[in-house]
Amino acid sequence: MNTKLLKIGTAIAITLASAAAFAADEHRKIETVASFPDAMLTGVTVSANGRIFVNYPRWGDDVPFTVAEVVNGKAVAYPDASINKADPSNPGKSLISVQSVVVDAENRLWILDTAAPGFKPPLAGGPKMIAVDLETNKIVKTIVFPQDVILTSTYVNDVRFDLTQGGEGVAYITDSSLTGPGAIIVVDLATGTATRRLSGDKTTAPDPKFAAEIDDQKLLNRPQGGQTSPVKIASDGIAISADGATLYFSPLSSRHLYSVPTASLRDATLPEDKLAAQVVDLGLKGASDGLESDDKGRVYGGDYEHHSIRMLENGKWSTIAQSKEIQWPDTLSVATDGYLYFTANQLNRQAGFHNGKDLRVKPYKLFRIKIDGGPVLLKKDQRS
Repeated sequence: MNTKLLKIGTAIAITLASAAAFAADEHRKIETVASFPDAMLTGVTVSANGRIFVNYPRWGDDVPFTVAEVVNGKAVAYPDASINKADPSNPGKSLISVQSVVVDAENRLWILDTAAPGFKPPLAGGPKMIAVDLETNKIVKTIVFPQDVILTSTYVNDVRFDLTQGGEGVAYITDSSLTGPGAIIVVDLATGTATRRLSGDKTTAPDPKFAAEIDDQKLLNRPQGGQTSPVKIASDGIAISADGATLYFSPLSSRHLYSVPTASLRDATLPEDKLAAQVVDLGLKGASDGLESDDKGRVYGGDYEHHSIRMLENGKWSTIAQSKEIQWPDTLSVATDGYLYFTANQLNRQAGFHNGKDLRVKPYKLFRIKIDGGPVLLKKDQRS
């Protein structure tokens, strides 16, 4: 073969390969959905008819309501203002400090209340889930977590649902403790029975070798007048596969993604060591806060070190959005409109990481990107 033609052919092949690689890593357009000029938010979820809900944990900002619906671009207390008034004397009946909101397959908004404002030990009887029927905007179920699954260090963080299991379904919740063991909490929605699984396992614990770096600065606890220390946060992000058979999770202080069979998590007779042996390390994905999945089998994760959103498809990760505007992507939520919604709340700019100086720049943002996939909605009528 002519040497010149060979070189041309090689160059074309390299160019095509580079184009294919770029296509696999092609960034999607980032759309601003809403801006929030007041308190810092964490969670977001979108109903089938496009209603958007967010939440504000009580971490130190002025939080007049901890759950809201976004109406005409503004946050309005939801389901009403009265339940959003924290009542420490009756923590099971009011919203104390909500970390996550998720719409399930039955059009209910589930509110996950840590009852741990300022990351203090949770108020006894306060950590709970509340379900609101979005047709009536009325509370239809409250599950207060049993005391044996809520440790003094517990911080319930995010939740995913499978309504095909048991009488009314099951919830999987991450315990993203800052000081104690991480875990996956499994809740039977019919009975309220809950169990801690993988509690203290290395896969739900912070990676001891992990140290985040954002904008050329290490992320460390730097309290004003206090001692600098590593940021060690346990299992945080969580997602469920489209068939409900696999749960994905990740500690916030880690770059690894893990998976475990959901049937094993639900099997209370399975010893912890046997369960831990079934956890699979799916490798490096970037450092994530929130995780999400879609009905096409893809998994999404924020990459807070690189201001980006990443997607796992066919065993490979690609970056699908990257921008300086994505300052700490927190919760990710796939909606029926084919978009991935996510909050950017500048968590790493809080005063506790900067010697008492708050570097957050308001407003906080809710973004979305087109993914051409839908949410994982595991309904009762999907039972085989």
